[in-house]
Parts: sequence; C-alpha cells; structure tokens
Amino acid sequence: MSIPATQKQWITSSTEKDFDGLVYQTSAPVPKPSPSQVLVRIHGASLNYRDLVILRGSYPFPLDLPVVSLSDGAGEVVAVGSDVTKFKVGDKVLTLFNQGHQKQFVDVAASKTGLGGCIDGTLREYGAFDQTGVVKMPENLDYVEAASLVCAGLTSWNALFGLRPLEKGQWVLVQGTGGVSLFALQFAKAAGATVIATTSTKEKGEVLKKLGADHVINYAEDPNWGETARKLTPGGEGVEHIIEVGGAGTFTQSFNAIKMEGIISVIGFLGGAKPKDNILETLNKVCTVRGVYVGSYGQLQDMCKFVQEHNIHPVIDKQVFTLENAKEAFEYMWAKKHFGKVGIKI
Repeated sequence: MSIPATQKQWITSSTEKDFDGLVYQTSAPVPKPSPSQVLVRIHGASLNYRDLVILRGSYPFPLDLPVVSLSDGAGEVVAVGSDVTKFKVGDKVLTLFNQGHQKQFVDVAASKTGLGGCIDGTLREYGAFDQTGVVKMPENLDYVEAASLVCAGLTSWNALFGLRPLEKGQWVLVQGTGGVSLFALQFAKAAGATVIATTSTKEKGEVLKKLGADHVINYAEDPNWGETARKLTPGGEGVEHIIEVGGAGTFTQSFNAIKMEGIISVIGFLGGAKPKDNILETLNKVCTVRGVYVGSYGQLQDMCKFVQEHNIHPVIDKQVFTLENAKEAFEYMWAKKHFGKVGIKI
C-alpha cells in the first residue's frame, strides 16, 4: 500500500484543567521505521483513566511532553525494518504499554517507556514501534476491541496471573465497572474462578451478572460489603484475589474480604489517594498488597492467546468515536457517561 508523508494525530502538549493541552495536528510527519521497527497503520485505539489524568496534571509516572497521546492501539503492519524477524507486512498487531517492559517485573527504566507518556502513542494514523513493542492481535477481535487490551486488559491479567497465578476454583472480588474490573471478571470466569462484583446501581449489577459475575453486592446499600463478600466464600475464609480500584475509600473493606495469603492488587485510587492507618492490616490479615503497573511483553502475549482461546470480547461502550472527534471521547469519559472501554476508530 502507498504510505503518505503526513498524517493526522493528537498530541498532549501540556497539562491543563479542561483538556486544553490536547492538540489536533493535520499534517504531522509519518515516521519511518528504523531497522528494528515496524510501521503500523493504526485502526483502533481506546482511552484509559490514565490518559485523562495525564492531561489534567495528576499522573504519578514519568512524562516527556509534547507526546502523541494514548497507549492503546491496534492496527496493520504496513512496513518493516531490515532487521525485523517477528512480523511481516499484513500482520495485525497491538501495542505494548511500556515498550521497554520485556521481562516479568517492571523496573525504573521500563517505567520511562510508556506510550502516550514518554514515547509517542497511538492517537494517530501511523506509528513506528520496535518489533518487541507490539504483539499479534487475537484473531477473534476487531481493532478497537484489541486496542482495549493494551492497558486495562494487561493490568488485570498481571493482577490475576502475574505474582501468584489465579487457580481454578478460587474466588475473586472485582470493584466497580471500570475497564480493569470488567476484564478481571471475564478473565477470572474463563479461568474457572468464582467472582464477586461490587457496584452502586441495580442496572450495572444486572450487566455484571450477564458478564458472568456469580454474586453482585451493591456497595451503596451495603457499606460493609467486604464482610458480606467474605461470608459468601467457603467457610467464610475470604477471597484469594481482589482488584482494588477505590484506594483509601475501599481499602478497609478489601482487608475485610481478603483470605489469608490472598493478594490485593492495587490498580487505582478513585476513592482518594491519601493513605489511612491500615497498612499494618497486611500483617493482621496475612496478605499481600501489590501495586500493579500494567504488564510485560510476555504477559501481553499470554493474555492475547488466552483471549483468543476463550473467545473473550472486551466490553466496549456503545459510543465509539473517530480520530477527528477524539477530544469528545476524553470529555465523555471524564463525565462518566461510559460503560466499559471508550473506543476510537482511526
């Protein structure tokens, strides 16, 4: 195919209050792949809460602005460098969040290779990535679905399988209906686990049940939902894995629900980031509290294989945006109008 010299893209130029730092460019240069890179025609992208807080100035990890926005992308390889052996023209691929995160555990150097943060991301028509920075898409997904796996999908995969892998028959608690929690629900059910999900509305609870949740607890009606979750488990011993997204607002309940030697995977802090005096509960409850920062190249490969084998389809919000109106996608997600991942067709 003919590759143009210029492209359309969105860059994060600065951090502002109302996404004013998000700038649309209509004649940016199309990158030329180095010997070890592939050039990808990007067809799908998706948003994460991380992308919103970068623009609003509260992202806790390294940034190097200006940078092409977003980490989540999927597309078709249209050119390959002379040293590329892993891919050929025509292969369908998705991106690795931290391009330098090749081994199981992340380190400082890898944390400075985040797409859309330190390295040009995916909210554009073409991107050049090292051959170790993309993996083949699951064949059962379209481009927008595949793109949604990059951050939220891989984070939940790492949480469930990265430290002490989830086993069939174990219990998992997922909080809310954000992207990571929904992926964790789908992955856990496919792996043979029993899943407890929390939400604040009856309507969302019904959707969670349709996705496979075995038990749904309305935390707006039950402030002691952690103890309620514990009582549901065999012998009242608690759950093996918790996907913790609330932060200070939910930690007490997570400790109430966790089983001895269980793992609380800390993904976010929607309920506040200020810590409370409960860190010693890790000893009292004999559990592991683990911060999760997406995942590695190998984990991305494993997750994609699992998604294809189990024919898992990500939950994509009904409103899918285009590249041209991508800024509306940011505003839509910030207003919490979405359910599932907010997708962008490019």
